[in-house]
Formats: sequence, C-alpha cells, structure tokens
Amino acid sequence: MEDTGKVFLVGAGPGDPGLMTARALELIATADAVLYDRLIPGAALDGARADAILEYAGKGPSGDSVKQGGIEARMVELAESGKSVVRLKGGDPFVFGRGGEEAATLAERGIPFEIVPGVTAGVAAAAYAGIPVTHRDHAAAVAFITGHEDPTKPETAIDWPALALFPGTLVFYMGVKNLPRISEQLIEAGRRADEPAAVIHQGTTTDQQTVVGRLVDIPELAVEADIQPPALTVIGDVVSERERIAWFEQRPLFGRQIAVTRARAQASKFAAQLRELGANVVQAPAISSRHRSDEAVAAAVEEVETFEFIAFTSANGVEAFFEALERAGKDARALFGATVAVVGGATKDALAAHGIVADHVPQRQTAEGLLDALAGVDVTGKRFLLPLASDPRPVLADGLRDRGAEVHQVAVYDTVVEGLSPEQVAAVADSEFVTFASGSAVHSLMQAIGGPEALRGCALVSIGPTTSDALRAHGLEPTAEAAQSDIDGLLTALLKLA
Repeated sequence: MEDTGKVFLVGAGPGDPGLMTARALELIATADAVLYDRLIPGAALDGARADAILEYAGKGPSGDSVKQGGIEARMVELAESGKSVVRLKGGDPFVFGRGGEEAATLAERGIPFEIVPGVTAGVAAAAYAGIPVTHRDHAAAVAFITGHEDPTKPETAIDWPALALFPGTLVFYMGVKNLPRISEQLIEAGRRADEPAAVIHQGTTTDQQTVVGRLVDIPELAVEADIQPPALTVIGDVVSERERIAWFEQRPLFGRQIAVTRARAQASKFAAQLRELGANVVQAPAISSRHRSDEAVAAAVEEVETFEFIAFTSANGVEAFFEALERAGKDARALFGATVAVVGGATKDALAAHGIVADHVPQRQTAEGLLDALAGVDVTGKRFLLPLASDPRPVLADGLRDRGAEVHQVAVYDTVVEGLSPEQVAAVADSEFVTFASGSAVHSLMQAIGGPEALRGCALVSIGPTTSDALRAHGLEPTAEAAQSDIDGLLTALLKLA
C-alpha cells in the first residue's frame, strides 16, 4: 500500500487572482489533485500540473452542488492513495468555509493536513468597495455573521438582540436572499434604521457592484439593482467612508469587457495592464507562432556572419532567430559587425533582451517606416537578412531590392490560427472593445469566428495602419488607431476611446 498523502486546506481568496497567497500558488503548482470550490478566482487553476486531477467540489444555488460528506470522502480517498491533495476553497477555509469540519475528518482518519489561510471576503470585498471594516472614528470592532441561516427558524444560532447592540461593524456573508429579514430583525432588536449599509456583489472582481443605503431600505435597493449571489452586506457607520475612499470601481476601464487577440505568449503583459485599469479581459488568442527549424533557417544561421544588415520586423522573428542561433551553437556575437534594424519598439525590446541594441528604429513603426528610416543609408550591393514569418508582406524586401540591396528572406516562424471555443467566440462578440496588434491577428480572428458580423457591435482598436487595412479588408472600420504602433500606443488609443 502506498504511503498516505497529505491534504492542504487552502484559501483561494475572494475572487481577485492577485489576492491569492504565494503559498496557495505554490501548492496548486505541485499538487497531484485539486478539489476546488465554485467561488475561486478564474485563474486559480492555471498553474496546476498538466497531469493533476482537477475536480469540482463546490456548492451553489443551482443543482451542481456536491454534498459535504462526498467531498470529505474524496479527500480521504485521494490522500490514502498517496496523493498530495489541495482542497481549494474561496476566501478563507475557516471563515464560513467548513474547513474546520474537513480538518476534523482528516484528523480522525489520521491523514496529515495543513491549513493555508486565505484573504476573506468580509475584509477584502469591503476594502475594494472603499469601506474599512474598522475605523478610529466609527468602529473599534467587527463581527462576521453568516446570512445564509434563516433568521426565523426556532433553532437559529444568531443572537439578534446582541448583534443590534454590537458596538461596531456587522458583515453578513451569503445573506442577499435573507436581507429583508436581516434588516427587520436588527431594527426590531434596536439597531438604528438609518444606519449606513452596503451590499457588495462579486467583490474584488471586475464584476463588482456596490449598492449603498440605510439599514431600513438596503433590501429594497438591492432588489432594484438586481443584486444576485454571491454578495456580502456591510452594516455600520464605516460605510459612509466609501464616498471618500472608493477606489476599485473608479479605475478608468472598470467593468469594461475587452477582448485581446494577441498570441497568448505576447498578450500576458497587455492583459495585465488592462486588468490593472479595471477591465474584464477576454483572452482570445487568434494566432500563435511556431518557430521553424528547417534547412533554410539552418542555412541562414550558418552564414549569418556574411550579412552586413539584419532587419527584424517582429518580436516573434527575434525570438525564433535567436533560438535558431542557439541550436547552431552561436549567440549574439554572431551579429558582430552587422547593422541591425527593427520595425518598432516591441521588436527593439525583444532584441535588447538578447544584448543587441538596434541601430535603426523608425518613428512610424511599420515596414514602410523602416524603409524611410533607412532612406539615408547606402544599401547598394549590401547583403540584408530578413528573418520573417512564413507569410510576410513584401513591402520591406521589395523596397530594399529597388534600392539595390541583395535581400535574403528566411521564414523563421509560422503564424498559426488558434481555434476558439464557442464560449470564447461569444465572449469576444459580447466585448465592448476588441483589440488587434497585427494584421495576422485580424485575419485569423475572422477565420476563428466565421467572419466579421460578430464584431459589428464592438469598438475595434487597431495598433497601426497595416492592422487597420486588414480590418478594412474584411469590411470593418477601426474605431480607433494607435498613433504609436506598439502596445503602449494601443493602450493609449483604447483609453482615449473609453
């Protein structure tokens, strides 16, 4: 029999992936199995091993709930088979998460376990709504109460008179459906009817919605705003601080759904910037790049020292070229003596990461702009190496040849169309903004979604003239075009449009 494994009861935080602890991420990345709840951050499982067992073990208002006894039996079964198990729970395992019950079961069965606390929604959702649960001027104490219990049942464990007299903030978890009774019970027991109150839906996420009122009317206001679970209610004078310190919902792109069509490897930084500004980002990688290692690439690398000029037109080209250099046992020293030109800022940065400073960077970051940047350079009879995609625009090569250069093009990577799931296609179509960082992304997305009709209601943001022309080729007019053809320019254009 295998040695008994170990179970980690891990808090995943309230919804914002950035609030997951380092320990939680570390354990998810190494676990043999993850049993996860319904209300965990959307990206919580991204770091799990490809061979890990990922099983839903959540509870919800619909019929998809898993019985608590079944969850505990499954934890025991996996651990007894020798596996490292993460029981991933929204918020904190010991704050209305039934973590205490699960830990007790593990202890009874002699299974090693560890508790990894998480950021609880009662603190985090309030903070993201601009409500401090304690405050020197308003509250020296805070009480966390489950709102899921029916306050009218005889066996209630909630002491309503004591809560009404509690000298601090009341935070109710999971109580949106019982809010009318909660309000009524507290007021009947002596709590001020005009005390400030707030209901926070999907706290710490880009879907966060906050309704503010008084204890007496907050149930009605929540209904008018169509607040649905999950939601959290805060009652106390601390709610008045929201007017001054609300921050999360004030970000320039808060709640705006934006589709990013870049290849996944390149999109992460841009997507992170959008999320920092409050956007709900839809990852729709219409393209990916696949580095080539054929004879043509090997031949170009073999004679790289013979070229007087090397021009890179994309960061993908830089990465594929340097990978080919490495395969050949060479490095950046192979470019010694060559004049190096790039098409734009992103390509320049990719090159700099390999220790090469570009000699020519055009102000207009297109192939045409690069030709203009080289206008004062005598290229007659000079040998140019252009490491490109397998389907390049001919503008740069033709322009250099027209000026007497000897141009050698080599396809160092292929642009591959990514298939999108029906859910991704629907999410793109529902986006307020769709961003495009290349013409190839435009053509590939059209192929993935079956044509331009799905984008008719979206604002289309293009990185530059070439990408805009690609949109027009499909009968779509860009809503905005970046003045500077790089990701910073794309972001600036989007912010101006928003």
